[in-house]
Amino acid sequence: MAQEQQEGVKSEEQEDLTQKSIDTLEIDLNNELTEEHEEVAPDVDYTQLSKEQLIGILENELAAIREEGAKPALLKKAETVSREIRPVLDQIKLRERETALQAYIADNGGEEGFEYKYDADTQKIDSLSREIKGLKNSYYQSQEKEKEKNFNVKTSLIQRLRSLLEEEGGRETDATGLKSSWEEFKKIQDEWKSAGNIASPHNGTLWATYNALIDRYFSNRNIYFELKELDRRRNAELKSELCEKVEELAKSLENRPMTKEILNEANHIFEDYKHLGPAPKEEQEKLWQRFKEAMDVLYNAQRGQFAEQKKTMQENYEQKLGIYEAIVPFTTYNSGSIKEWNAKTKEIMAFQDQWVALKGIMPREEGKDLSKKFWAALKTFFNNKGEFFRQLESKREQNLDLKTQLCVEVEELLAAGEDNPATTQKVIELQKKWKGIGQVPEKYKDTIYDRFKKACDAYFDKKREKNKEVEEEFEGNLAKKLDLIERIEAAAKSKDESSLNLLNAFKSEWSSIGFVPKKDMQTVQKRYIAAINTYVGAIGQLSNKEKEQAVLESEVELVRDSDNTRTLYRKESDIRRKITQLENDIALWQNNIEFFAKSKTSDRLKAEFDRKINSALGQLEELKHQLIIIQEAI
Repeated sequence: MAQEQQEGVKSEEQEDLTQKSIDTLEIDLNNELTEEHEEVAPDVDYTQLSKEQLIGILENELAAIREEGAKPALLKKAETVSREIRPVLDQIKLRERETALQAYIADNGGEEGFEYKYDADTQKIDSLSREIKGLKNSYYQSQEKEKEKNFNVKTSLIQRLRSLLEEEGGRETDATGLKSSWEEFKKIQDEWKSAGNIASPHNGTLWATYNALIDRYFSNRNIYFELKELDRRRNAELKSELCEKVEELAKSLENRPMTKEILNEANHIFEDYKHLGPAPKEEQEKLWQRFKEAMDVLYNAQRGQFAEQKKTMQENYEQKLGIYEAIVPFTTYNSGSIKEWNAKTKEIMAFQDQWVALKGIMPREEGKDLSKKFWAALKTFFNNKGEFFRQLESKREQNLDLKTQLCVEVEELLAAGEDNPATTQKVIELQKKWKGIGQVPEKYKDTIYDRFKKACDAYFDKKREKNKEVEEEFEGNLAKKLDLIERIEAAAKSKDESSLNLLNAFKSEWSSIGFVPKKDMQTVQKRYIAAINTYVGAIGQLSNKEKEQAVLESEVELVRDSDNTRTLYRKESDIRRKITQLENDIALWQNNIEFFAKSKTSDRLKAEFDRKINSALGQLEELKHQLIIIQEAI
C-alpha cells in the first residue's frame, strides 16, 4: 500500500509539472496572440461611405456591445471601427469647413466673423465614437479592478490552502477528517478556477505557488489516490473533447480565411483546457501535444496572414510617404497673388485626395507618425494661406480708410461752394489719388465708390451749371473778336487805310473785348496776331525794324492781357524747360541717325527721325519767339 501511495505521489508530481508547462505556454501564446490581434485592422473602406452609413455602423457596434455585454473581442472591434472612422470624419470636417469658409470669404470678402457649426450627422458620429470609447474605457477599468480583486481572492485561496495543509499535517486525520479536508480542497480548487485573470507580473508567481501547494496536498493525500485517478480519467475525457473542438477550428481553415473570431474561440477553449486538472500520466503529454498541434495550425495561419498583411501595409506606407514628400515644399510656399494661392490650393487638395483614396492600413508606429506629419503639413499650408488673406484684408481695410478720407475731402469742397480753378484742380488730384489706392473689402467696394463718384459728379455738375452763363458770354466775345479780325484783315488789304493810329485803335478794341471759350482761344489769338502782322506789314511809312517792334509789342500786349505778371514768369520758365527738352531731343535724334545702316528699313527710320527733327525745329523756333515776347512784356 505504501509503495502504491509513493507511485501515486510521483505520478501526480509529473502531471502537475506538465500542468505548469501548460501555464507557461499560456503566457507566451497569450502575449503572441494579443500582439497579433492588435495588428489586425478592419477591411472596410470607410472613406467611401456617407455620414448616414458611418452612423449606422457605429450604432450597430454600440448596440452589439450593449446587447452582448462587455466582451473584449466586441469592445476591441467596436473601438477599432471607431478609431478607423475618426480620420475619415476629420477629413469630412476639414473639407466642409474649408468649403464653408471659401463661400463665406466669397460673400463677405474675408473670414472675419466666420463661425461654423458642424451638422447633426457629424455631431452624431462624434457622440457615438465617444460613447464607444467610454464603454471600452469603463470595461478595461472594471477589468483592472476585477484583476486586482482576483489577485486578492487567489492570494486568500493560497493562504486557505496553506492553512488546510498545516491543519492536515498537524493532526491525525480519520476518514471523516480526510473527507472534510478533501471537500475543502475541492472548494478551493473550484473557487480558484472561478477567479478570473490577474495582472501578468503576478500570474506566474501565484500559479507556481498554487501548483506547489497542490503538489504538497496530493502528496499528503495518498489515501485518495483512487479518487484522484478517477478525476484524472474524467479530465482526460474533457481534454479530449476540447482537442476535438480546436481540431475542428483548424480544419475549418480549409474553407474559410483566418479571422479574429476563430482565434478568440480557440483562446476560450484554451482557457477551459488549462483549468482542467491533470489526466493520467500516460495520456497527459499526448493530450497536450494533440491540443498544441491544433493550436499551432491556427497560430501559423494567423502568422502567415499577418506577414502578408505587413507586406501590404509597407506598400501603403511607401505610397503615402511619396505623397507626403510631394507636399513638403507646399509648407514654405508664399505668393502675393490670390489667383496663385487658389491654384496652389487645388494642387495640394489633389494630393490630399490621393492620400485619402489609398486604402488599407500602414505599420502602426510608422503610419501614425507619417499621418501626423502629413496632416501637419496640410495645416501649415492652410495656415500660411490664411495669414496671406488676413494680411490682404488688413491692407484692404487701410485702403478703405484712405478712400473714405478722400470722400470726406471732396464732400467738404462741395459744401464750401467754391468752383475756382484751384478747387477744381484739387478735386482732380483727389480723383488721381483714388485711382492709385488699391482694393477695399468686397462688401464695401460698391458703396465707397458710389459715395466718391456722387460727390465728384455733384461738384462738376454744379460747376458746369454755373459756367453755362459764362460760356454764353464767351461765345459773344468770340463773335466780336472774329469780326474785329476780319476788319483788320480787310484794312491790311487796303494800304491807304493803314496807319499806326488805326493799329492802336484795333489793339484797344481787342483789349476791351472779354474772354472767349478756351477751345477757341489759341486759334483766335493766332489769327489775330497774323492779322496784326499783316496789317503792320502794310503800313508803308514804317521801316522793317519799326514793323518788327510793332509786331512784338502787339504780341506782348496780347500775352499781358491774357495773363498777369506772375503767369508770365511761370510761362517763361515753362518755355525755357520745353526749349531745353526739344534741344536735347533734337541732339539725340540727330545722333541716332548716324548709327542707321544702309537698308530699306533704316531709310524708313531715318525719314521718320528727320520728320521728328523738322517738327521739333519748328516748335523750337516758335518757343524762342514766344520767349522774346514774354521777356519784352516782363
